Amino acid sequence: MSTRRGILIAGAGALAGAGTLALTQACRSSDAPAQRFEVTHTDPEWRGLLTPQQYEVLRREGTERAFSSPLDHEKRAGTYACAGCALALFSSKTKFDSGTGWPSFWAPLDNAV
Repeated sequence: MSTRRGILIAGAGALAGAGTLALTQACRSSDAPAQRFEVTHTDPEWRGLLTPQQYEVLRREGTERAFSSPLDHEKRAGTYACAGCALALFSSKTKFDSGTGWPSFWAPLDNAV
């Protein structure tokens, strides 16, 4: 089974916590190799902070089923943020329909992780 490197994303406001997208590296556990990240937690802390599905995608490189994310069809203007650490990742201005069944963006925000 193929996986996507993933970060759960959610649009700002009402979208917080909905849907998943694949892209990990932003939120790492404190026992990660030499890299430093703005938000760090131990594995048990991540398990307590995330839902089981969020944990699987964010921490275990899992993915959700294609076309199952409500964010795939989201059209409102706003900022998509990491559901694990709340850091801003993408603008709705860079979102496009890739036909893959997952929200897609052609550029991250400046200084996004």
